[in-house]
Amino acid sequence: MSNSPSQSGSIRFVDVHKAFRGGRDVVLKGLTAEFPAGKLTYILGPSGVGKSVTLKHILGLLKPDSGEVWVAGKNMSEVHGRELAEHRKIFGMLFQNSALFDDMTIFENVAFPLREHTNLDEKSITDKVTKSLSILGMKTGYDKFPNELSGGMKKRVALARAIIREPQILLYDEPTTGLDPVTRVTVDELIETLKRELQLTSLVISHDIPSALRLADQIAFLKDGKFLFWGTPEEFKRSEIEGIKNFLEADRMSFQVLQ
Repeated sequence: MSNSPSQSGSIRFVDVHKAFRGGRDVVLKGLTAEFPAGKLTYILGPSGVGKSVTLKHILGLLKPDSGEVWVAGKNMSEVHGRELAEHRKIFGMLFQNSALFDDMTIFENVAFPLREHTNLDEKSITDKVTKSLSILGMKTGYDKFPNELSGGMKKRVALARAIIREPQILLYDEPTTGLDPVTRVTVDELIETLKRELQLTSLVISHDIPSALRLADQIAFLKDGKFLFWGTPEEFKRSEIEGIKNFLEADRMSFQVLQ
């Protein structure tokens, strides 16, 4: 394809194939989709179907065997070295374990990307850190360390760090996996807040069906190397696709067991 997407925060996959172990382990089988700018998309699907592989293609950590991945107007197969490092500045990323530096305070953790990658003075850094944390409901306690924080508070700090450089695209890698129910609700509220306040292109890799149904603008269901479904949460709930019906039923059964 010769034309790149026009919107700066858009993500597009065009017939992407990816295999490992010399082609024996085929993961993506012609993945085609467009994640429009400014929308929140959840990628759902069973374990091992390629959700993380899809995310790594967006970040440029993997290149497709064939096909194209366009991110913010660039074909990721053609971006390398210093240009790739520069392009990755458009991303904010929330890791599953928050990935905070234990020996740094809240303030220092959030300020870290600015000190590493910009020449801003300390007043500008302080203003940006305060703004990012305030958006996420933290107005005090910036001198605390990660080991003094609850799981939900750690997620707030990690998200503040993810948005500190005003990214175009925000990526969430299994943000609620392994969390207790109260913290899961907190994380959902944080995702909802950022969706409302910043209106970024946001992509969530997840198994969390209730969160997806409540928060997503659109849901993509990945199975057998392709998106079997792409649509609204309401359409997802009503889908007659066998793989989705089984996925929803398994989720309902696990919830009943927990009750």
